[in-house]
Amino acid sequence: MLATGIAKQLRYKAESSWAVPPGASGAQLLRRVQSTLALKKATFQSNELVSTYQLQDFRHGPRTVDGAINGELSPGTWEDFIAAALRRLFTAVTASSGLSITITGAGPTYNVARSAGSWLTDGAKIGMVGRFTAGTFNALNSQKNLVFTAVTALNLTVMTLNGSALFAEGPIATATMTYPGKVTFVPQTGHTDTSFSIEHYHADLVLSERFDGCKINQMDVGLPPSGIGTINSAFIGRDMTPGVAAYYTAPTAESTSGLLAASNGLLIAQGAAIAVVTSLNFSVKGNMVGEGVIGSNLYADITEGRVMVDGQFTALFDSATIRDYFLNETEVSLAAVMPASPAANAEFMSFVLPRVKLGAADKDDGDKALVQTCPFTALENVTGGAGVSSERTTVWVQDSLA
Repeated sequence: MLATGIAKQLRYKAESSWAVPPGASGAQLLRRVQSTLALKKATFQSNELVSTYQLQDFRHGPRTVDGAINGELSPGTWEDFIAAALRRLFTAVTASSGLSITITGAGPTYNVARSAGSWLTDGAKIGMVGRFTAGTFNALNSQKNLVFTAVTALNLTVMTLNGSALFAEGPIATATMTYPGKVTFVPQTGHTDTSFSIEHYHADLVLSERFDGCKINQMDVGLPPSGIGTINSAFIGRDMTPGVAAYYTAPTAESTSGLLAASNGLLIAQGAAIAVVTSLNFSVKGNMVGEGVIGSNLYADITEGRVMVDGQFTALFDSATIRDYFLNETEVSLAAVMPASPAANAEFMSFVLPRVKLGAADKDDGDKALVQTCPFTALENVTGGAGVSSERTTVWVQDSLA
């Protein structure tokens, strides 16, 4: 019998200690496009010259795990890998309750005002999504994804994620704003050092390959103008253990959430929605290094480096605005929010790069609309943090099903 990709299952679980296989229960099945994890070995070829004119030996050296898990973006599916790449677990944001709310505006942006307290103190950030879940609101305002494009203590500037209208009303008493799911970002302190034991179980052959000590060295997120968003995680690991029966028993089933398409979401630059960007992708690079030692063909450790974030977007050339961001070395913010369906309260993911500098603004040519290509580097947002409208980080993520 030949092994097939459809019969191959990807099962994983976080390790408590690096490269020590975790218990066989409690693993997660992962939906994927492709997993190329494999055992790799350094090889050494003899340089000896012998009278037979032939090569007499070839040896294997240190063992490593290398490869990537590629998939399509969906809420709740990639939480563990995103948290590992950013070195911080997802955490919930406490709901804002007991509010007196007034909604004004005629769209596509609206103002959501509270009479007391502070959105900033409550943890609201630009690019975050919130929903009113309590209060006697008009049906147009209740249980609807609201994307925050500007945040002050008493006021939110919002757009609806599905493009529907809000109803001007208020004050509405005893209202509650919830922030669905959880958020994570590259933190200032307390960085996590997460590794995984990942199994390829070939059900058609009844064979197992378990890759231990796997850390995410790079995470790539791609948002095409048409098509499904992608997420690719490149791993570096310690070793592979073969087996016959599956190592992980009764893993949790794959997630079933809807896929994300960038064309159905919002892209926000400098606090304003823009409709000329034709693609966006970025990479989170962990700069990890495997540490080898004499007397062992396995890494003694895989050490973390700086978290570096860069990427590229393409945009139709419709004005000098984007070009001048590059010319003037202007720092800009980018946020991409994508729903899993057109529903008002659809599950979603939000990616925010609060401080970006462009490295170019090259334009193509031809008998068509001209397109600018803008590579960028994301920087630590040193003016962000608690009590302000953006986080002190290079990249921030909200997942409604995390």
